[in-house]
Amino acid sequence: MASTAAKVKQVFRVRLRGEAILTSPLWNKGTAFTIEERKAFGLTARLPYRVNTLDEQCQRAYDQLQTRDTPIRKNSFMQSMKEQNMVLYYELLRRHLKELVPIIYTPTEGDAIANYSHLYRRSEGLYLTFPNQDSMEEDFLEQIKGRNIDLIVCSDAEAILGIGDQGVGISAAKAALYSLIAGINPSRFIPVILDVGTDNDTLRNDDLYVGWPEKRLRGEAYDKFIDKFVQLVRKHLPHSLLHFEDFGTSNAHRLLDLYRDQHAVFNDDIQGTGAVTLACIMSAIGVTKSDLSDQRIVVYGAGSAGHGIATQIRDAMVTVHNLSREEANKRFYMLDRYGLIKESLGPEKIRESLREFARADSEWQDVKTNDKGEVELLEVVRKARPTVLIGCSTRAGAFTEAVIKEMAKGVERPIILPLSNPSRLVEVDPRDANEWTGGKALLATGSPFPPTKNPNGKEYIIAECNNALIYPGLGFGAVISQARKLTDNMIIAGTQRLASLSPALKDPDNALLPDMADAPKVNYEVAVAVAEQAIEEGIAGVRWKKEEVRVKLREKQWEPVYGTYVYDPEGDA
Repeated sequence: MASTAAKVKQVFRVRLRGEAILTSPLWNKGTAFTIEERKAFGLTARLPYRVNTLDEQCQRAYDQLQTRDTPIRKNSFMQSMKEQNMVLYYELLRRHLKELVPIIYTPTEGDAIANYSHLYRRSEGLYLTFPNQDSMEEDFLEQIKGRNIDLIVCSDAEAILGIGDQGVGISAAKAALYSLIAGINPSRFIPVILDVGTDNDTLRNDDLYVGWPEKRLRGEAYDKFIDKFVQLVRKHLPHSLLHFEDFGTSNAHRLLDLYRDQHAVFNDDIQGTGAVTLACIMSAIGVTKSDLSDQRIVVYGAGSAGHGIATQIRDAMVTVHNLSREEANKRFYMLDRYGLIKESLGPEKIRESLREFARADSEWQDVKTNDKGEVELLEVVRKARPTVLIGCSTRAGAFTEAVIKEMAKGVERPIILPLSNPSRLVEVDPRDANEWTGGKALLATGSPFPPTKNPNGKEYIIAECNNALIYPGLGFGAVISQARKLTDNMIIAGTQRLASLSPALKDPDNALLPDMADAPKVNYEVAVAVAEQAIEEGIAGVRWKKEEVRVKLREKQWEPVYGTYVYDPEGDA
């Protein structure tokens, strides 16, 4: 596929002909094959007479897309296009980015994964299943043979956002955004499903379920299976980025911590969510003219996302403001289904990884509790007087009018981030939060919401705190610099670059984060910052100077344009 530097002038020597090239999504041009190419590849009678431009193909495809009347039907149409013509798929997305990213990604992709077995048409990645583990290396090598792979996006599908355990939902959309938004060549990544069963009874009892219909694997057998896969990646693709996606709470942090010093690994649910939320907060405190270390932060929902957010913000406090880890931890108040996480909660109620955020029980002796002895959100807000309230609980309406008004009593510009997806699960509608704070709240949500009105009649733009604003750039920066690992400082460098692009820094009534339509430009800046940091830390595999990074990244970015094909029986593809 063509790069940004070479554009349409790049020439490929291709050995595929006839049916083979028409059914290869990476090489098929459809009606855009030139007259000369049609003759050379045996396609003259296989295609209609007229040669179309990519512009014309995009118009036709967009017109067809508009006849689909629901998001899931549009998602299915886009999936079919991706399986036919990769360039056309990505170029159509690029031209209608803000409209179509919610169709191929959050929130529609959740519905597509929930119906994966019923919508399944063809393979779109690598399926590694526990019963076939003995042939894992053979299967893995068969898929990567003759390919240069930069990125592997893997999932065991235990914690698909908002819908939970889906057994065999492959992360193709997550991988696709790396190409669409950052410019990683789609021929150089592989989505991988690690099928270890499912605890979803509906799926196991569904005759059309395409995965391994057994209870989800746990314990030592699970760990050995995952480790076997990771070691294959390390052995055969040592310079790749391994992206963990949608792993359950019991495994996500554990696996990230286990492998982060062995290979360049990244967990978007933890680090990506944490990074984009940190960027949002950095933008907000730029408006309030305060410091990150001064914030008091309540995180409602202490799963992978909530824990990841707290960890990312805490690490930034340590790095940027030189706080000790213990001092930074004291800025947080974490709540889960047992209310405020306190030191007295035993291991059966609090994960070991969360214990460092636990509050001392002595702080809360005079605070009202429920009939189970738990400290609920309103009382935490009343006592802690937070400057930042973050929701990642999927508990719709949890940020009640009483909670929001109580928070607004203690701070001039409350930073309120109800981040749960999809929008029906949001902790508070931003319109209500804006009204209840008299227009003083600085707001961002996890799904798109329309602007709201301030009391002065001025429109307030609700930022979409979407991982897609940062994770493709974090990954591309690591891949392009051939970093041996993705360090905390690399992530913070990318986060600071994103925060610096906030529209709210120029106009406090504008969004805290850039618009999704600007995601490619934003992620390029993030990638530059990450690669520069990798070079500064001495862990980059490339021998670039920091001042060369911008040009080198532009040269390496892939974009969806057709190259010129020459038939060659000994060609590369």
